[in-house]
Amino acid sequence: MSDGINKVVLAYSGGLDTSVILKWLEDTYNCEVVTFTADIGQGEEVEPARAKAEAMGIKEIYIEDLREKFARDYVFPMFRANAIYEGEYLLGTSIARPLIAKRLIEIARETGADAISHGATGKGNDQVRFELGAYALMPDVKVIAPWREWDLLSREKLMNYAAEHGIEVDFAKQSGKSPYSMDANLLHISYEGDLLEDPWNEPEEEMWRWSVSPEAAPDEPTYLELTYEKGDIVAINGEAMSAATVMETLNRIGGENGVGRDDIVENRYVGMKSRGCYETPAGTIMLKAHRAMESLTLDREAAHLKDEMMPRYAKMVYNGYWWSPEREMLQAAIDQTQQVVNGVVRVKLYKGNVIVAGRKSESDSLFDESIATFEDDAGAYDQKDAAGFIKLNALRLRVAAKRRK
Repeated sequence: MSDGINKVVLAYSGGLDTSVILKWLEDTYNCEVVTFTADIGQGEEVEPARAKAEAMGIKEIYIEDLREKFARDYVFPMFRANAIYEGEYLLGTSIARPLIAKRLIEIARETGADAISHGATGKGNDQVRFELGAYALMPDVKVIAPWREWDLLSREKLMNYAAEHGIEVDFAKQSGKSPYSMDANLLHISYEGDLLEDPWNEPEEEMWRWSVSPEAAPDEPTYLELTYEKGDIVAINGEAMSAATVMETLNRIGGENGVGRDDIVENRYVGMKSRGCYETPAGTIMLKAHRAMESLTLDREAAHLKDEMMPRYAKMVYNGYWWSPEREMLQAAIDQTQQVVNGVVRVKLYKGNVIVAGRKSESDSLFDESIATFEDDAGAYDQKDAAGFIKLNALRLRVAAKRRK
């Protein structure tokens, strides 16, 4: 089977699944394969994927460090929106997919490929995210999703296929592999499968990789001062940092203080409910601190309208519509509000908690102490004005109450 496909760009990790996919694509479609491996902060070396691809005869191999691009152009814009899906999920996996889809398409254009391929299963959200992004950026691209085509639907079948076709597999690593399906990047690490498939089971402590348990966190709090410019953190404790370095620093310090664990049952776009556990130390701190900065600098109605738009924005990201016109429209509106989100937020990290301990903005604070004070305000606010304000706002309620008499 070729379907007119001569060359495919494969999102390649170098692991068992994508190594099998690489060989399967060559055999099934009689095509050339280009591999693309990205470092987006998953915490594992990506360079070994080059040797594995070379050993399998691949000529065009792309290995790229995209950590800064991921943090600056994807994570930070999303956090300007305070995006959180279904009240809990900080969208760690979701936000990585549009970046990978974009690079797959760019590489396809550079190499003259006819198609792209990914290792997402037919049950999950990632297939939707990859492919919606790909079609938005290259409408006529062909997408090959092996998990929707082949019959290698178990770990045993994959291992047998690898053995039959001479695909090198680190069997010691495979046998000692975590029982969970995991995805990691600068924003989070996720865990699904195994005992988590029963929503009643509490996650085992050994599962967590980035954080200590709140019970084991230090007995003394850690304070951080986060400097904001136009809605983005640009410094920690006065030290200027790039977007990726901000996230790496907050992940480390947050994890040391037990911050960022979450256990969620979420609604997948394909229709099923799924239970997953997540560690998102940096994201948890960023969300709390950003809202604190906005509380001081954003106009009330702008802040409230932004909050009303947020669930829609979060759903767009979760469902794979990052490259849609509606997400770009909302992003433009959100970014406009962030022009005044400048200042410093002080947070206290203590045994899994992120506590706002202070906020200030020399340039854009809307907090007027002379008006808000409980002491004598020297006439800054005439309390008698409140009577008319209340009566006017009560008018419709009073009319309705009279009718009910």
